[in-house]
Amino acid sequence: MSTPTPLAPRYPVVVIGGGQAGLSTSHCLKKAGIAHVMLEKREIGHAWRHQRWDTFCLVTPNWQCRLPDFPYQGGDPKGFMLRDEIVDYLEAFARKTQPPVIEGVSVRRVSRHVSGALEVDTTLGTCLADHVVVATGGYDIPIVPPCAHSLPPSVTQVHSVAYRNPQQLPEGEVLVVGSGQSGVQIMEDLHLAGRKVHLAVGSAPRSPRMYRGRESTEWLHEMGFYNLTVDRHPLGDEARHKTNHYMTGRDGGHEIDLRRFALEGVRLYGTLDDIRGTEVSFRPDLARNLDEADEVYCSIRRDIDNYIAKAGIDAPAEPPFHKAWAPGSDPTSLDLAAAGITSVVWAIGFRADYRWIDLPAFDGRGHPRFERGVSAVPGLYFVGLPWLNTWGSGRFLGVADDAQYLVEVIGRRQAAAATNGASADCETSARLPVSTAS
Repeated sequence: MSTPTPLAPRYPVVVIGGGQAGLSTSHCLKKAGIAHVMLEKREIGHAWRHQRWDTFCLVTPNWQCRLPDFPYQGGDPKGFMLRDEIVDYLEAFARKTQPPVIEGVSVRRVSRHVSGALEVDTTLGTCLADHVVVATGGYDIPIVPPCAHSLPPSVTQVHSVAYRNPQQLPEGEVLVVGSGQSGVQIMEDLHLAGRKVHLAVGSAPRSPRMYRGRESTEWLHEMGFYNLTVDRHPLGDEARHKTNHYMTGRDGGHEIDLRRFALEGVRLYGTLDDIRGTEVSFRPDLARNLDEADEVYCSIRRDIDNYIAKAGIDAPAEPPFHKAWAPGSDPTSLDLAAAGITSVVWAIGFRADYRWIDLPAFDGRGHPRFERGVSAVPGLYFVGLPWLNTWGSGRFLGVADDAQYLVEVIGRRQAAAATNGASADCETSARLPVSTAS
């Protein structure tokens, strides 16, 4: 990590966050000749480096890694990069683009200064900015339900953000709570290591991996699904709050059918309801959750079938879907002590923390309000969030387009301010020495 460089009094643009979204925005700003600084709380790629388990890999194939002017150039475009390879990819992008980044600086508050500019208060001091791009993502606070406090100290609790490998957990059986991408992949990681696993299954949908001779994301990309904009989505803005489909890129990629894991000995339950001591209760919705996940899975297959038929594509046929297993009843209780469960892995997601942004930019649930990342608050922008504009927005696939769009908006606003006689490009020479993650 670099030694923090003093802040200049004012910048045309401040980018907050040094992940793929912040790096992409910085690169687009440099190409447009717009002076800026990027502030990173820790180091470039910190979350990928330190908040993923040992066997973590991308769920989307490598060919979808398309940071601006820096597409994946490795020898396995249809493979899935492992955690350390993702970090290498980001670091290589940073070396190429040389962002004006200051690492190790936390932003404590963004507010409106009396001058009309945005005031950015940090652990390194305070500066003004004409434009602030928030590229911190939406995974700030790990979610742990209040009932977790009821668990006795003898039960080890780990959130997915802190899970690394099965050896990290004490001997005994494991309860994984949550069946989104992290939950099912951690379940599989434990299962393959020979651990006895119990899984609380929520409402996350699932997706096929290979179908009719091709990887499903190849079909969906060709069909234009990743270009579907949120304003055309049937759910509209609510699409931003839906859980992603689960599958995995592990060992070359495969789909995850929880029914088959049940046949292999994984114990499945419905949604977690409550905990009292070592007694855990679940909602009687296991069968429904499995059925609904399968319905999404089958609907994706039907969409691909329809596309193949309409386009007249010669593709191999697939056998119809069938349920490999079904619960005889919905189990609604579990005694951790009696089952020999010594640890619980929480994998029910994260929530964003925007309390440091002291501006009227949020809805009643605390989510930022914007149109394609452009907030109604003048000078404030967001990038790197799921469904910011398209299905690909929160992924390596779509972040380049979103960053470029925001930079074009900023450029037009700078030009308009200059035409109006405003000094929208103060301190343009205040470019800082470059630092990249070590």
